[in-house]
Amino acid sequence: MLQLPFPVRDALVRDANASSGSDELGNLPVWDLTDLYASDDAPELSRDLDWLEQECSSFAADYQGKLADLDAAGLLNCVLRNEKINSIAGRIMSYAGLRYYQLTTDADRTKFMSDMQEKITIFTTPLVFFTLEINRIEDEALDAHFAANADLARYKPVFDRIRAMKPYQLSDELERFLHDLGVVGDAWERLFDETIAGLTFQVEGQELNIEGTLSLLTEQDRSKREAASRELARVFQANVKTFARVHNTQSKEKEIMDRWRGMPTPQTGRHLSNDVEPEVVEALREAVVAAYPKLSHRYYELKRKWLGLDRMQVWDRNAPLPMEDSRVVDWAQAEKTVMEAYEAFDPRMGELAAPFFSKGWIDAGVKPGKAPGAFAHPTVTDVHPYVMLNYLGKPRDVMTLAHELGHGVHQVLAAQQGEMLSSTPLTLAETASVFGEMLTFRKMLDGAETKEQRKILLAGKVEDMINTVVRQIAFYDFECKLHAARADGELTPDDINALWMSVQAESLGEAFDFMEGYETFWCYVPHFVHSPFYVYAYAFGDGLVNALYSVYAEGGEGFEDKYFDMLKAGGSKHHKELLAPFGLDASDPKFWDKGLSMISGMIDELEAMED
Repeated sequence: MLQLPFPVRDALVRDANASSGSDELGNLPVWDLTDLYASDDAPELSRDLDWLEQECSSFAADYQGKLADLDAAGLLNCVLRNEKINSIAGRIMSYAGLRYYQLTTDADRTKFMSDMQEKITIFTTPLVFFTLEINRIEDEALDAHFAANADLARYKPVFDRIRAMKPYQLSDELERFLHDLGVVGDAWERLFDETIAGLTFQVEGQELNIEGTLSLLTEQDRSKREAASRELARVFQANVKTFARVHNTQSKEKEIMDRWRGMPTPQTGRHLSNDVEPEVVEALREAVVAAYPKLSHRYYELKRKWLGLDRMQVWDRNAPLPMEDSRVVDWAQAEKTVMEAYEAFDPRMGELAAPFFSKGWIDAGVKPGKAPGAFAHPTVTDVHPYVMLNYLGKPRDVMTLAHELGHGVHQVLAAQQGEMLSSTPLTLAETASVFGEMLTFRKMLDGAETKEQRKILLAGKVEDMINTVVRQIAFYDFECKLHAARADGELTPDDINALWMSVQAESLGEAFDFMEGYETFWCYVPHFVHSPFYVYAYAFGDGLVNALYSVYAEGGEGFEDKYFDMLKAGGSKHHKELLAPFGLDASDPKFWDKGLSMISGMIDELEAMED
């Protein structure tokens, strides 16, 4: 199945909602997928499927059992052919997946995506030998090949990532079996997507989908927020058995895979794919958890006072401030705001971002059956990325646009690395998106005309950062507890509910009460199903960008060029190598404190405004 590498964080999911294309938003752009294929029966699609089937068969015939005997030039040719296969398969699944996410409730689109995946799984099963045999090549032989051929040496990071899995590799036969079985596991992801997209909610006499209902959590009217929260809880409870079954099955499947592979922890696979050391992630987690009191606990106590409440309820977490401007930002103004911020940083950023708005690379409107949230999908390196939004015209929707456009720019720059080296590990994949948000926020903050406007902007940014850092680390802790508990046996919905609640009070603080039913709110978070343990990448990205932005704000010499070089590198370098030119090191525990201090400093300013 198409994996969307940048699922929207919860902080943004709540905004990405509504009823589609309201007149006050202006003309919202729609994807033009013809750069991939003109239609699901396009002759080019049939041609690519035929080529893929034939080339996979030929590749296996030419190379299976022979990789260790190839010279450097032969191994390079093998890698290039494999890269071409990845590109064609990626193009087909990008088209099928994006078309599906536009309308997840359409049976024909669902069938088409499922059919494409099954075909590609069948075609590529003979290729399972490729990584297995690479891992059987002796280190000395591989090093000699890299020394002999510079073009092959460019792919060393790919070989390193493949060989990181060497200790956890199974027999060739078992690896082929697991490859084939992948289609079955992905069916649980589709069940989750289709169940979420098909939910209906009744709020004050209006029937809404999940997007429209989540959107009400940011309404000024507290009674609407409460009504939406209680209706979310009612519908989640009515469907909790389905969601519990999805989580139980996927967690058990992962536990079995990890056990057979000898993975020491459920998180190991994610750390390996992210090319990040477990101790770095643990240092991040510990720094954030230790900072809960000076971040979320302190901020929400401030917000409780602003809202004039004795106690905060969960429906107040994302409430706008009483003085907040509830105006709608139309699409043209959103585009102008983000583009000006990008261009002010560097004109090259504006040039890279402009085609997204003019060439059908963004699908912005909220429509029945459309997938919730927002993402940027890179497709393949010889096409271009596509951005999906659910744009409602709220100020935070502008930040969502800035975030996803940052991903898009990053993906365009990294594409020059080619199919196998362009994909950035998740820990660095959030860099350009969060940096794009920060640029847009700073431009809006500089434009604030009154103390009150500055306060609203600062509070909104602090909330987003808390949702990106604190909330996502709480999500990560929930997942760690979920997978650990599932290893000991089947979990009832009440078991999962209890795990969810165990991380909520700790992360949000004493200002909150939790309504009955909130314990089911784990049900709708897509990351837990699509990308287990993905969520820490958001906190990693935010902390990294805060540290990066500090260097930029201090006037670091040549920052813009270094920044572009970092984005262009894609997945060709480790995070240590990418951050070194900025004088930063994510393995240093003080690195995370630097990023968290930026958030704390904004809360300091907000507290000072109260005096």
